Amino acid sequence: MKKLLAVTACPTGIAHTYMAAEALQKAAKEKNVSIKVETRGSVGVENRLSEEEIAEAHAIIVAADMDADEERFKGKPVVRVGAGAAIKDPGALIDRALAMKPSENTSVERAKTDYVENVQKIKSERSADRTGPYKHLMSGVSFMIPVVVAGGLTIACSFLFGIYAFKQTGTLAWGLKTIGDSAMGLMVTVLSGYIAFSIADRPGLAPGLIGGALSSTLGAGFLGGIFSGFLAGYLAKFLKDKLRLPKSLESLKPILIIPFLSTLVVGLMMVFVIGTPFSMLMNALVAWLKNMGTVNAILLGVIMGAMMATDMGGPINKAAYTVGTALIASSVYAPMAAVMAAGMTPPIGLAIVTFASKKKFNREEREAGKAALVLGLSFITEGAIPFAAADPFRVIPSCMVGSAIAGGLSEAFGCLLRAPHGGLFVMLIPNAVSNVFLYLLAILIGSAVTALMVLALKRDKVNEEKIK
Repeated sequence: MKKLLAVTACPTGIAHTYMAAEALQKAAKEKNVSIKVETRGSVGVENRLSEEEIAEAHAIIVAADMDADEERFKGKPVVRVGAGAAIKDPGALIDRALAMKPSENTSVERAKTDYVENVQKIKSERSADRTGPYKHLMSGVSFMIPVVVAGGLTIACSFLFGIYAFKQTGTLAWGLKTIGDSAMGLMVTVLSGYIAFSIADRPGLAPGLIGGALSSTLGAGFLGGIFSGFLAGYLAKFLKDKLRLPKSLESLKPILIIPFLSTLVVGLMMVFVIGTPFSMLMNALVAWLKNMGTVNAILLGVIMGAMMATDMGGPINKAAYTVGTALIASSVYAPMAAVMAAGMTPPIGLAIVTFASKKKFNREEREAGKAALVLGLSFITEGAIPFAAADPFRVIPSCMVGSAIAGGLSEAFGCLLRAPHGGLFVMLIPNAVSNVFLYLLAILIGSAVTALMVLALKRDKVNEEKIK
């Protein structure tokens, strides 16, 4: 029997990672194919693939939107897709992997050494995906999110004692706020550092982190951090690839020469060229967001809400979420409230319609509706993906309209969210969400609109079976 291996990973490491793994395992079981899936999620690497397993595998499926340590697969047949593709059509990926020509490397020893001839081919296949700016940005975001979530929720916990209780030095509220502020202060540093790390590997980390720290110090915010991350990464990569030194000095290149030179260039650029313009841009953006009129605020909520439901965990969704979380560090809380309300709406709305209409969904989909409800309440928009994949032309527009309404209503009601994640559960923390009942109403109305649109647009399963 041909043995397959797979790796799944998504930028947040929360939902897509595990949904893709489950989909591949289910499809492999149906086809009577042996598969082992390594997940690279928010808790780290689980079910790690060993060298022996890689050597014995017929092919490997890499369903990842970020770095998946693919260097270890050199010389093996590899199918590369995003995590979403594994969720939508895992059977096709299994078939593609089985159809690939097996590698000549059959022993563990040869698997470690006989990869040279395929390196250039693999690099050319990966270049379009792994060196793209979006992938590097999402790698930075994936490392940033745990820091922001930990810091934001810690700050929210300080509000249990009153929204201004932290001002009393030495109290528990003050301690929690101090911890949270320290974590949030690392946000731009981590974002910049791991963008650079994604581009240039370890040589890019030092200049990326230092550039991000300078961005925070100079008030350039997350925009400056993104710029410094890309600048540091591409500069370090250029030096790594092009700088030629005598063999006696080559070992110093990754730990001394590249970090020093790239840090020097990035640091000087941030201090004397980039920092001030980005600081002015961030100040103008924050001032505009804080002083915008009601109509503009509602429009912003509608746009960000629709973005959250467009691809449900994909690049557009993550762009809206990244902006929302980044603005928390600038004490702008309304966009994050709109983003979370809109992100909760699709799975909740679809769960409602699966409960309300048995004719529209089969038994498996109705069971999935129960899981979607839990995911929606937890602010995991990806819970709607199975439904969107099965019927995209009816489900996705319904979700976008419902999320746009939820985001717009959140802004119209003046809702603020001081924590970057948590869903329904963060609302239990006093003062973490302002206007909490109106906020719940915005989510409920958005979810109801999604459910009603799906109910109106989607065909009955019974009718579809008769047509077939």
